[in-house]
Amino acid sequence: MAVDPLPSFPPGFLWGASTSAHQIEGAAHLRGQSVWDVFEARPGAIRDGSTAAVACDSFHRHREDVALLAGLGVNAYRFSVSWPRAGSPGGLEYYERLVDDLLAAGVRPVPTLFHWELPAGLDWLERDTAARFADHVERVAARLGDRVSTWITLNEPAEHTILGHALGVHAPGRTLMFDALPAAHHQLLAHGLAVRALRAAGATDVGIAASHSPTWPLSAREEDVAAAEFYDVLMNRTFSDPLLLGRYPDGLAELMPGDVDADLETVSERLDFYGVNYYAPSLVGAPTGENSAYGTLDVPAGIPFSLHEIEGRPKTHFGWPVVPEGLTETLTGLRGRYGDRLPPVVITENGCSYPGLDDQDRIAFLDSHLRALHRAIEEGVDVRGWFVWSLLDNYEWNEGYEQRFGLVHVDFDSPERTRTPKASYAWLRDVLRAQP
Repeated sequence: MAVDPLPSFPPGFLWGASTSAHQIEGAAHLRGQSVWDVFEARPGAIRDGSTAAVACDSFHRHREDVALLAGLGVNAYRFSVSWPRAGSPGGLEYYERLVDDLLAAGVRPVPTLFHWELPAGLDWLERDTAARFADHVERVAARLGDRVSTWITLNEPAEHTILGHALGVHAPGRTLMFDALPAAHHQLLAHGLAVRALRAAGATDVGIAASHSPTWPLSAREEDVAAAEFYDVLMNRTFSDPLLLGRYPDGLAELMPGDVDADLETVSERLDFYGVNYYAPSLVGAPTGENSAYGTLDVPAGIPFSLHEIEGRPKTHFGWPVVPEGLTETLTGLRGRYGDRLPPVVITENGCSYPGLDDQDRIAFLDSHLRALHRAIEEGVDVRGWFVWSLLDNYEWNEGYEQRFGLVHVDFDSPERTRTPKASYAWLRDVLRAQP
């Protein structure tokens, strides 16, 4: 696919690739059990009936992955530290080896300390889990802090709360609807405690990876606008307002447990960067029966909403619409809402699922989104980096192995989990070589 050269990004820009532990590491027998292991054992929980017990086998093959990163030319790698593995014999030694190999290859390690892999037996509905997470962070920082300069506390607390605790389609598989909000609050508290633990260990570059996307009303009708505004609060501002403003949106604080005001002082600890995971906008309206694409959720104050397909756009293999200008809108919207309270931004995930090795659709997706990112920078948003999701085809949570987000194809039928770079890998390698 012939495309015009990308514009130049600022000097020192962070170019990276992302993965997460449960999705790639395998070696499940060498770590403690997580809530995902329990969830995967439920009949019908995973679309293809698979588990992540082996996944990409990166625990044993991480040096292949480091070589792929070096060949790609990225200067950073976002991975996650499995909480169950870090608490098991030899677990932290694995991460030490990974960090040392990354540094030897000239790639900055960027660990995420919680990417949905809660140890079995812990529960985000319990306040004590936040303190237990802070203990985990202290242990990891004590072992890696002399070599790691950039840290991410949590990945996508919104999705973990909504999908895992409210709707039950992710681990731990609860269907609590709005009774899941304490899980959101305790994750945010855990983040704040983690920031303090990392600062105490000498960390100077700490952030979070939060999902964000524009919420578009289905029409100008008052009920559609109200539904979209509520959805935006639920999926975006319930998390970003406490982190960046130190308060919940109106009406939510009284739904949270504990001494909320005191907790928010911890939640809103200063961040060095704000990570944004972007995939697609959401089109939201009041329910009107058959035209609701994803069903209806009844919410407090009598505001129901339904999610709708965005028509007239290409779709990824996952069925998500390709809307690169939504990334520009997301970033300029964050700057407009939070102003000086918004730290420098890093795009911590951005990618798409497509099959095949000659993945021209992925190239077109990444090209258009990098151009949209550059437009946000031109409009004054302080963006310091971009991480593609993902380096490897991996275990895509409740979708199993059906969705392929990787720049590198993984043969899950081969004992060696053979890795083969796709056309998009070569394209991004050439893009990065052309950057200043």
